Amino acid sequence: MTYSLRIKDLTSSDRPRERLLAQGCSALSSAELLAILLGTGSGKLSAVGLGQLILQTIGQGEADPVASLQGIAAETLMQISGVGPAKATTILAAIELGKRVFFAKPPDRTEVTEPSIAAAALSQNLMWQSQERLAVLLLDQRNRIISQKLLTIGTANETIAHPRDIFGEVLRQGAVKLILGHNHPSGNTEPSPEDIKLTKQLLQASQLLDIPLLDHLILGNGSFTSMRSVTDLWDNYG
Repeated sequence: MTYSLRIKDLTSSDRPRERLLAQGCSALSSAELLAILLGTGSGKLSAVGLGQLILQTIGQGEADPVASLQGIAAETLMQISGVGPAKATTILAAIELGKRVFFAKPPDRTEVTEPSIAAAALSQNLMWQSQERLAVLLLDQRNRIISQKLLTIGTANETIAHPRDIFGEVLRQGAVKLILGHNHPSGNTEPSPEDIKLTKQLLQASQLLDIPLLDHLILGNGSFTSMRSVTDLWDNYG
């Protein structure tokens, strides 16, 4: 006979829900956070044990197993013994909610020190839209956000922009640096040939005007790609 260990079957010191309430989320391991979502384990595994199994299975070869949860499919989770549709969909819902909470508003700091801060600032205009949109973040000398401007709204898969319109807005606002952002409604944030062509044009204009283009971000459905991080364009036009 098999049985499932539940969180309430654990001793009070080992119960992740009680520990979360007493010590906060940061005190729990990733497996314990998963255990709260799972509620019960499977077979002789407790919920915490099943959480550990999930991370070990999908996180093989990863420095941080939690990174493997990004973009994981329900079918992949359900291949793990003890994870059925209910547990898989609960995990996926929690991952998606976490993305949406993160991108719901920019962090409190307005200085852009990494791409994720710029992505959060652009998120409201770009992240969940069904049409392609293009926006620009306008920055001061210390990379602090002055403002942002939604420049164009296109079709489901195309938006039209010209470097003169983009840099014209920068000059009107008195900014000295910029970060461009647009969305891919499909959720695939890999740069397209058109994205690369536009970025080359903007980097050329950036050199002529002496207004640095710090990055070009592509957003969509809870994720983003920094073109500066994944291309060598800035090496060629730096």
